[in-house]
Amino acid sequence: MPHRHLIEAVDRYRTLLRGAEFGFCMIEMIFDGPRAIDYRFLEVNDAFERLSGLQDPVGRSVSEMVPGLERFWLDTYGAVALTGEPQRVRSDAQQLGRWFDVYAMRVDDPADHHVAIIFTDVTDQEKGQRALRDSQERLQQALSAGRGIGTWDWDVQNDLVYADARFAKLYGVDPVAASQGTAIANFFSGMHPADRAEAERAVAEAVRSGAPFSAEYRLLQPDGSIRWAAAQGQCRHDAEGRPTRFGGVSFDITERRVSEARQAAMLEVERRFRDLEDPAEIAFAGAEAAARALGVSRAGYGIIDKERETIRIDRDWNAPGVQSIAGELSFRDYGSYIDQLKRGETVAIADAREDDRTRDTAHMLEQITARAFINMPLVEHGNFVALFFVNNATVRQWHDDDLSLMRNIAGRVRAATERSRAERARRESEEQFRAFAQVVPNQIWAADVDGRLYWFNDQVFAYLGREHIGVVPDDGWAAIVHDEDREAALAAWHRSLESGRTYEVQFRMRGADGSYRWFLVRAEPVRDKGGAILRWVGTSTDIDDQLRQADALRRLNETLEEQVQARTRELMEAEAALRQSQKMEAVGQLTGGIAHDFNNLLTGITGSLEMMAMRIQQGRIADVERYSVAAQGAARRAAALTHRLLAFSRRQTLDPKPTEINRLIAGLDELIARTVGPEIEVESVAAAGLWTTLVDGNQLENAILNLCINARDAMPNGGRLTIETANRWLDGPIARERGLEPGQFVAISVTDTGTGMSPEVIGKAFDPFFTTKPIGAGTGLGLSMIYGFTRQSGGQTRIYSEVGQGTTVTLYLPRHFGQAEEQSHGIGEVDLPRGAGETVLVVDDEPTVRMLVAETLEELGYQAVEAADGASGLAILQSDLRIDLLVTDVGLPGGMNGRQMADQARISRPDLQILFITGYAENAVVGNGHLAAGMHVMTKPFAMDALAARIKDLIANR
Repeated sequence: MPHRHLIEAVDRYRTLLRGAEFGFCMIEMIFDGPRAIDYRFLEVNDAFERLSGLQDPVGRSVSEMVPGLERFWLDTYGAVALTGEPQRVRSDAQQLGRWFDVYAMRVDDPADHHVAIIFTDVTDQEKGQRALRDSQERLQQALSAGRGIGTWDWDVQNDLVYADARFAKLYGVDPVAASQGTAIANFFSGMHPADRAEAERAVAEAVRSGAPFSAEYRLLQPDGSIRWAAAQGQCRHDAEGRPTRFGGVSFDITERRVSEARQAAMLEVERRFRDLEDPAEIAFAGAEAAARALGVSRAGYGIIDKERETIRIDRDWNAPGVQSIAGELSFRDYGSYIDQLKRGETVAIADAREDDRTRDTAHMLEQITARAFINMPLVEHGNFVALFFVNNATVRQWHDDDLSLMRNIAGRVRAATERSRAERARRESEEQFRAFAQVVPNQIWAADVDGRLYWFNDQVFAYLGREHIGVVPDDGWAAIVHDEDREAALAAWHRSLESGRTYEVQFRMRGADGSYRWFLVRAEPVRDKGGAILRWVGTSTDIDDQLRQADALRRLNETLEEQVQARTRELMEAEAALRQSQKMEAVGQLTGGIAHDFNNLLTGITGSLEMMAMRIQQGRIADVERYSVAAQGAARRAAALTHRLLAFSRRQTLDPKPTEINRLIAGLDELIARTVGPEIEVESVAAAGLWTTLVDGNQLENAILNLCINARDAMPNGGRLTIETANRWLDGPIARERGLEPGQFVAISVTDTGTGMSPEVIGKAFDPFFTTKPIGAGTGLGLSMIYGFTRQSGGQTRIYSEVGQGTTVTLYLPRHFGQAEEQSHGIGEVDLPRGAGETVLVVDDEPTVRMLVAETLEELGYQAVEAADGASGLAILQSDLRIDLLVTDVGLPGGMNGRQMADQARISRPDLQILFITGYAENAVVGNGHLAAGMHVMTKPFAMDALAARIKDLIANR
């Protein structure tokens, strides 16, 4: 009960203070050690603002609201706070332009330094008393002639003013002339043009009426500064009413007038800033206040580009007749003081013509009415960001109080601008949040610090089916939560309110149609800079469909493995059908091409043979040779076609040997040059230290020559053909890109400057019978043969081409660690070697081949023994019959092929020389293209002289 009475008493006293006519405030003193340096307003009554003239003081410091407040007030209130002794004082606050009768006492805990102040405004009383005292003092000064700043005595009839030296100096008149008497017009000439007419009128009225004279006006000083003077006096008249003598005294009131003007300027700044929001308007208002208080020609505020050393002025205040300099200006055009501004130093120039920083550019400054100026930099976080400036058309001495005024106004401009921007940003942020909250599909809501929901976006009311009334429904949000979920949702919300942690929970909410849907509800606290929670902002996301889909997915996953297996089987069956279709399409394309080419070749062969038979019957033997040559040519082309087909299928029988590629290419230089013709320049670039590779030299020569012919055909108007070799070490990614295993390779590149190939043509270049040449100009098996040869040799072929630029075909062959063998040379046109009765076993299932080979051997002096299959051939080999050489086909009937027969023969005849002759050598039979020692191979068809030479060589090297 006593506590309640105490509260009621406090409330009564607060009500009494709030409605009292006297001013009341409670302040908190701020000390630096024992010295009071500032105080902050904690509480004021209604009469405070009216009596003090200060608006919205609570929470603000007196140094912010009344810069330059007299030290007296800080010392007085500081003593009260420290000692606890109340004080009553009567004094003036010059910065406020008022007198106060003040009673101050300490309240609350002494450590809080709280002081309660009761005061009344006694300005009117003081002004009356001061006016009386001033009048008496001025009268005494006038009568005592010489106790003021300066005195004068004007002989009106002779227009001679006699004045002391102080008066003359103040008015800019020669003291000697003043002491001897000079015309009053000389004194009027020193007055400010704006004040002169009024002063002349007042003097004339005083002379006419004889009434006391009193006036205040400005005087122009030689240094360009302005002084304020107050003059008082009275004109005496003779008996006839004519004016005779006008005596008086003048006072220097500059300090008072400047103080009043600056106080008025600061109050004007405060008043105008309260009504302004636009930063540009705030800056202009500050500039105008500074200009009027200082009496200068121009004032303004600009944004700085420190790197470019420029200022952008959006708007400046200019005195009448002075042109604006709004726009962008470069500091370097007007002097060298920019470096001081960058360091945050204020630059004050009294006379641009005399200052070292502006002497050379004074004419530029005078063109913009800036003979004298102050540039005050505004610095944020160590950066020169803005400039507050004043310009004067004439020489002007600047004083500390000028700089202080500018500094105060500049600081308030900056503070007001930042407050305006912050407030605008806050409003824009709130507007953006509300706009965002209305367009997002989620339900968004806000709650106060106690958890009461006070705002919802339209999506909430659209789901609930209520009108958007901006407040929580009367029955509360918990009423729409499903009964089974309500308790857990409320408990989680209360825990978040107590702990300040994020609220996140899932529950069902009832919609306008009465059905329930699942929502993910999440809320985050919004905190102030100190971490205190201001409000909560939350979202409610409809996850009902998501949960249903998750449930359906869970059920789907239960049968997923079975579905995947079924789908996999379907895909595998489809893929197998596709592969079979592609295989049949490729076989059809291949067989069609083979049939076409072989029909042409067989026509040439059969036709030539028929003509030979006809000519023999006719006895025209001389024509037989011509048809024989034609048949042999067609047969050779058929052999070449079969070789290319085997190479494409990678099933040709190779005779790989360690080969030095540079030497092989050098041996082809002359042949290539003759083949491509004189219009094409051929260049070979052989890499030094080129590795050896294991390759069939003859097949490689054919491949290179084929590439050179293709290059020639791509350059119908001539060009450049380059054959280049290099060592290449291909790592994993690069090797895989080229379809190779990582390792070391020898690269052979054939480059032309011809027409090039499009990506579509490159994609088909290795297809059998594909050609871009005219009909009859090529079989389309060249590149496919080369591709098959390199792949069978463990390498790869790659094409790089750009249309109109040329083509590079590169063969990659694996490195061989070993020495290259000496290259053998062709037999040329020499006599067929003769045998010495050696026995050669010929095994072939084709009677014609056996007959031709046997007759050729016998013709050359060898003894031939024939067998039609592997079993009969092996029986002969296992007999005691002398056999010097075995010549056998690989593919034999009867269950034993040529390689198996040879291997069995080697058991009893380990040194037997064996020559395989084959038209379709199986890789598995001949060791994937690699033959054992003493085993050799020749590919059908072959020339008889080549067979004879090979047989002779093998028998000789037994």
